[in-house]
Amino acid sequence: MLNFTAAAEELGFTQAAVSQRIKVLEHDVGQSLFDRQSGRVYLSEAGRRLYDYAQKILTLHRAARNALGQPPEDVAGDLALAASTVPAEHLLPAILQDFQKRYPKVHVAATVGDSDAVLHHLEDGKVSLALVGKPGPTPWSDSRAFARDKLVLVVPPTHAWAKRAHVTVAQLMKEPLIVRENGSGTRACLEEGLAKIGIDLSAFSISLEMGSNESIKEAVLRGAGVALLSAFAVRHDVETKRLASLEVQGLDTSRDLYLITDRRRIVPPAARAFVEVLEGMPFVRVAGP
Repeated sequence: MLNFTAAAEELGFTQAAVSQRIKVLEHDVGQSLFDRQSGRVYLSEAGRRLYDYAQKILTLHRAARNALGQPPEDVAGDLALAASTVPAEHLLPAILQDFQKRYPKVHVAATVGDSDAVLHHLEDGKVSLALVGKPGPTPWSDSRAFARDKLVLVVPPTHAWAKRAHVTVAQLMKEPLIVRENGSGTRACLEEGLAKIGIDLSAFSISLEMGSNESIKEAVLRGAGVALLSAFAVRHDVETKRLASLEVQGLDTSRDLYLITDRRRIVPPAARAFVEVLEGMPFVRVAGP
């Protein structure tokens, strides 16, 4: 967050000392580094450019420490992040396991919601990082793809399609379809894939609209319809033959999962440490199952 008082507390300085150092820095570079809007403080364009260089310097510093066999910096404090359903349920637990081993003094508070809700939390400054199934708004956010996913069609094992490898879009349009709610990355991915082939979701027979992957899977098992869900979300169900998965010919439902930050705010040390751990995970930039 951009809060001089909070920064002073974290650094062990007074607020006046932090403000004075900022003034000296702004005098040295000859430009204002912060903008004040509606009672909030944001990085100016010059501040964002300088911040990018500062991040690179810190990264080099940490790399040098590692190369010399020195222990990592002692990162502590709170880390607030938010994630949409797929990364929260299927990727975040593994990331946090590694993160807490490396940074046991950091307390993580994770909020889960659909992609739109998560991005609102980030925009409002309630969290420092967001993990979602679609890019953030370009005016204020930076989006970095960290994993590859795709939607697969799932049916119950008793369904006539259960032994098939694929169906056509025309065949799918005749089946009752269960979809995620508006605002979810999964829903957006499906709608974007259909738009590429000139079809609107309204052309399908929507039987249910539900707010979680788990509830949709249960509805599919009970015969309420078929669904297109994240390959990450159904991997275990398919491996155990609880559900069957197949492709929809001609429908591109591949997508990236994104790490989002607010470029107007400074990313705190705990969040930077989280990003480093995330970048070392085996699924980063690797296609989903």
